[in-house]
Amino acid sequence: GGPDRNPWLHIPLGYGKVFDDPKVNWCYATEPDPTCNGRRIVQPRGKVLGGSSSINGMVYIRGNAADFDHWRQLGNTGWSHDDVLPYFRKLEDNARGEDEFHGTGGPQAVSEQRDFHPLGRAHLAAAVEAGYPLNPDFNGATQEGFGRYQVTQRTGRRWSTARGYLRPARKRANLTVETRAFANRVLFEGRRAVGVEYRVGDETRVARPTGEVILALGAFNSPQLLQLSGVGPAALLRAHGIDVVADMPGVGAAMQDHYLVRMVYRCKQPVTLNDVMQSRVRQAGTLLRYVLFRRGMMAMAAVPTGGFFRSDPSLATPDLQHHIVLYSNGGAAGKHGSTLHEFSGLSATTIMLRPESRGAVEIGSADPRAAPLIKSRYLEADHDRLALMRGVRAVQEIMRQPALEPFVGDMIEPGADVVSDDDMIEYLRNFGNTGFHPTSTCRMGVDERAVVDPRLRVRGLEGLRVVDASVMPAVTSGNTNAPTIMIAEKASDMILEDARAG
Repeated sequence: GGPDRNPWLHIPLGYGKVFDDPKVNWCYATEPDPTCNGRRIVQPRGKVLGGSSSINGMVYIRGNAADFDHWRQLGNTGWSHDDVLPYFRKLEDNARGEDEFHGTGGPQAVSEQRDFHPLGRAHLAAAVEAGYPLNPDFNGATQEGFGRYQVTQRTGRRWSTARGYLRPARKRANLTVETRAFANRVLFEGRRAVGVEYRVGDETRVARPTGEVILALGAFNSPQLLQLSGVGPAALLRAHGIDVVADMPGVGAAMQDHYLVRMVYRCKQPVTLNDVMQSRVRQAGTLLRYVLFRRGMMAMAAVPTGGFFRSDPSLATPDLQHHIVLYSNGGAAGKHGSTLHEFSGLSATTIMLRPESRGAVEIGSADPRAAPLIKSRYLEADHDRLALMRGVRAVQEIMRQPALEPFVGDMIEPGADVVSDDDMIEYLRNFGNTGFHPTSTCRMGVDERAVVDPRLRVRGLEGLRVVDASVMPAVTSGNTNAPTIMIAEKASDMILEDARAG
């Protein structure tokens, strides 16, 4: 990808403009998913400086403290919540100020959304009416409950990692940034990574470090590049004529993602993005308010409020996330990014946070330019289907509460024909989508199928490390941008420590 000059990348609601733009988005899709009635599900990935942090929904969620304690229990020394909390605090420049959970002065701006939409206010009141507690800080002492989302913004503008981290670092003499450069493979001498072969236009180039090679391509492309380089399941590599450097069945395996199911409602008041887009006068007014004051709909993240709750009261921590969305869209079954409805509409989501289903990422060709094969299998596990079904019914109950009655009209999706449990499962298969949180395809661990060790070094090889969401031993309970930045902060310390020790 190229530099992040497109102005829509920096306007919070602008991600709708770049969602299907191949100039800044790889626009991947899964292989036909047999657990979702053979649908191909879109998988957007950032193709621009800042990666997916330049095109995401900007919701700032760390995950549950228990997530990281679980990572440590799996043998990953140094990754408990007590271990990672200092890195979360270090990365933040949080508008709420500094306390035991939050930091200030870090590269990553975190703030409240500048306006509190009336739908969000009513949504929180409805959650209380349905019996859920309010939570003023999902990243504080506890995650459970409902509240306003913090976002990766500053004064109404997106704050990507390119803006927070890369822009200040570009002044350094020891950093070269090449845009529109495409990695072909990692080069090895024996079992040591010694460089990267890449292309710029029609020219093939090689970069050879004095230290180590670090992959930060994300949950789809890091395993793809490893496989193209001879590191992965031997049978798969040989089938595509690739010489095997290391037979590692775990590369690309154990993919986890959050499956998201939405409900669509008519809105009784013209306060949604649908209404703005149906009126040139309202579009002009919304744009003018943003240009002059950095406020209004264009400064919002489209998901003002949400919550975390349990599908089963016996669970120790929430396994479901829900938020209200300030628009509704149509098109192919459940397709993200499709055309907004012409009526005033809003959406309500249910997201499965701790899936038991596992997917995989595999090369389908030895050609580096070919997209990876993303085999999702979202609803393979009975547990996931049951938890999601319970979650959808719980969200429907929230949407029926008196506080939302002035806004929420007829339910469009699921329709009136979705009544029984079997009907609901079929709805999940036909209308669910990715929550945009793929992880764990280069999983960290100490077992023989783990790809990297707790210091993120590729096991059994030298001079090669992976630093991105692919290393998560298990997906976190919430949006994955914040924990991915934390991983990079912690990795930077480990890289320096190892370099000094070596």
